[in-house]
Amino acid sequence: MDFYGFYTGKIFDAHKYLGAHVEPDGGVVFRTFAPNAVGISLIGEFNGWQEQKMNRVHDGNFWEIKVAEAKAGMMYKYRIYGRDGRCLDHCDPYGFGMELRPNNASIIREMRYVFSDDAWMAKRSDCKDKPLNIYEVHFGSFRKPSEESDAWYSYAEMADILIPYLKEMGYNYLEIMPLNEYPCDESWGYQSTGFFSPTSRYGTAEQLKYFVDKCHQNGIGVIMDFVPVHFAVDDYGLANYDGSALFEYPHSAVGVSEWGSCNFMHSRGEVRSFLQSVANYWIEEFHMDGLRMDAISRAIYWQGDPARGVNQNAVEFLRYMNQGLKAMHPTILLAAEDSTSFPKVTKSVAEGGLGFDYKWDMGWMNDTLDYCRINAKYRSENYHKLTFSMMYYYDDRFLLPLSHDEVVHGKATIMQKMSGEYEEKFPQARAFYMYMYAHPGKKLNFMGNEIGQLREWDEKREQDWDILQYPIHDEFHDYMKALNHLYLEHSALWQKDYEQAGFQWIDCHQEEKCVYAFERTSLKERIVAIFNFSDKEVEDYAFEVKDAKKLERIFSSSQENFDEKEGQKLLVLDEDEPVFTIHLAPYSAEYLLVRE
Repeated sequence: MDFYGFYTGKIFDAHKYLGAHVEPDGGVVFRTFAPNAVGISLIGEFNGWQEQKMNRVHDGNFWEIKVAEAKAGMMYKYRIYGRDGRCLDHCDPYGFGMELRPNNASIIREMRYVFSDDAWMAKRSDCKDKPLNIYEVHFGSFRKPSEESDAWYSYAEMADILIPYLKEMGYNYLEIMPLNEYPCDESWGYQSTGFFSPTSRYGTAEQLKYFVDKCHQNGIGVIMDFVPVHFAVDDYGLANYDGSALFEYPHSAVGVSEWGSCNFMHSRGEVRSFLQSVANYWIEEFHMDGLRMDAISRAIYWQGDPARGVNQNAVEFLRYMNQGLKAMHPTILLAAEDSTSFPKVTKSVAEGGLGFDYKWDMGWMNDTLDYCRINAKYRSENYHKLTFSMMYYYDDRFLLPLSHDEVVHGKATIMQKMSGEYEEKFPQARAFYMYMYAHPGKKLNFMGNEIGQLREWDEKREQDWDILQYPIHDEFHDYMKALNHLYLEHSALWQKDYEQAGFQWIDCHQEEKCVYAFERTSLKERIVAIFNFSDKEVEDYAFEVKDAKKLERIFSSSQENFDEKEGQKLLVLDEDEPVFTIHLAPYSAEYLLVRE
């Protein structure tokens, strides 16, 4: 390992030196970084959990031992003695496996899986000029083998369950909530104790690699959630690892996050090298196609509060890590969950940016869902909640998220957020999703949204698939499948997402009618999207489309039009006026392909 690089926060491969590594000639070498410990012993299955003293090596800040009897699959811990006389048993910060909670020993893993995804890796892309339709999943509650809260399908089993569904539904990327090891189910993986350890809830590292490999063989990319800002407080994890604040800040004013977890101290080179190595490990070792990075606003600003100022050390860490990851893996995608107005989040580091490929458009999400909550008779005065996003859209490369955060903790599900009574929600949701898929920006939808789920997500229960026995939900599910596939097939909806030439308003001043119209353009086609978000019919709505003489309806949110097959009648330019006219049902949307 490059020790100078480790101390100065420059390396991405610390996990190849630290942790437990099976030697070619047998035995396992254990190494850990604990500069303030006064002594460390290794305990594990191979020594009957009796202490074997580790030796200080290199500059005295690292500890090492080789154990001939240790083998892959065996459990171990580090017993660390601090300067205050206390000792605690810790899992390995660089361990590649862990026990199922509430147990917390690390597990020796030998990484031998051979991928069969060369074709995918050769053509992989960051999708800036391609369709990116992401299905976000919590691995343990998509489907469950029984109603028991601790019953989960394995990574390998989920390959047979999830992949066919993604292909059927028209999602070409999967985003998985954190798969690092974590002690509390309710944290969903966002408070980690094992950053290098795939959670044992669903199996082993080899099984996870098999799952990713199968996704790639079926043309599906895999993005993993990564938490580079904070970690769990459990005393067997990173907190006070060597008897001192090694990974975290020593002072609670900046050391404790709003979630009660420990904030990483990004000013320390050793911490930056640790996190950079975590990120690279998941991409390199598991062939992950990208990372969605959680809570980036809390890295940009102290405690996420702009009034407290920019955390320059954390910002520089993000820039260096993103630039390094993209240099090593140019075709991955890096997405930031960031609700701030901090500039240039998706600009390259060379341009003074943070180096992300995408930024979640939380403004679009909040404004659009707020608009849909409003009773139709009050939408006129809130009309421009749906136009405002294009005022700032080209400031960054945005991704439109309807994530897990929007369907929990009393926020109601996406379908519930639609105004009105039960049956009135469905036509609004159909129009809403057509608006989302026509709006510039890549797409992300959380599991269950596509079936019109009405119960908030619960990590202990599987999604309410049984509601598909009700025709209104089954029809909505079919509708979402058709919309997803149409999005993938029509380049006008994604090729020029980040070019101003790819979008133009046709009509954004129908405040009283709540009608909107815009055009999306690609190198080979043009699509006009028209929306009526009022509860009234709009007869003979007139609109102009430059250099067009015929428009063909290719998709409609209104039930009778959605059921029609291809080859529908064309809208023909009025002979007397340079306008088209169309009838708009209440709560409806239309996609019209320009035909010459």
